[in-house]
Amino acid sequence: MDAELVLAPFVFDGVQAKLAEAAGFEAVYMSGFGTAASFGLPDMGLIALGEMAANATRIASAVRVPVVADADTGYGNETNVAHTVAAYERAGVAALHIEDQEWPKRCGFLEGKRVIAQEDMVAKLKAAIAARSDSGLVIIARSDALAPNGWDDALSRARAYRAAGADMVFLDGLKTLADIERAATELRGIPQLLNSWLVTPQEAQHLGFQLYIQLAVMLRQFAAFRDTLTELRDTGRVALGPGDESVQPITDLLANSVSTAER
Repeated sequence: MDAELVLAPFVFDGVQAKLAEAAGFEAVYMSGFGTAASFGLPDMGLIALGEMAANATRIASAVRVPVVADADTGYGNETNVAHTVAAYERAGVAALHIEDQEWPKRCGFLEGKRVIAQEDMVAKLKAAIAARSDSGLVIIARSDALAPNGWDDALSRARAYRAAGADMVFLDGLKTLADIERAATELRGIPQLLNSWLVTPQEAQHLGFQLYIQLAVMLRQFAAFRDTLTELRDTGRVALGPGDESVQPITDLLANSVSTAER
């Protein structure tokens, strides 16, 4: 029987995380792309550990479900990676992923990525694993080698990162259903994270993925806000559905977390 898959929608602030929790999701994913976007910046290495760890703290403090967090490259060498793990542990995340890109990194779906040597990433992963004080913290090894180096290198890295002690591996940049199916087949038996919107959770579970972070949620948020602004500009109004004509539901959602924390 397939292992139960955890579906974690992309979020980048506390209210999004709380909405996801209220909707019944069992985990949320703190997006580095979204965190950078919240600063008005692209995901191209323009924010670093301080901003990311602070956002992880805000999100983890807002919800009771586990938070999976983007930790980019770990922000340097093995010493920096150990510092990053400590900072994210203090933030209260349940899992984090570290990638093998050169710094400054780029969003996994952008062109022009470059990766460090496999052995250098293995050393960083070993440093991350040694640095965690909570053995329950899930260390996820992300590889961005597929686009610049091809399948052979990406798969070799994934296997090496798992052998180095990573709890889960994450091949980023899977752009087609064929890519997803190949990653599932080639790395069967290794716990994997999937970053996509191309398959349903049921399909991802059937393929053997254990964690599915869902990017489409954030893409729709962007599109909906853009379209709402266009509507306001062009018509002078924003149409609201039944039940949306009050701030009370938002206030109730936020107030509930305050009363829960005070109990």
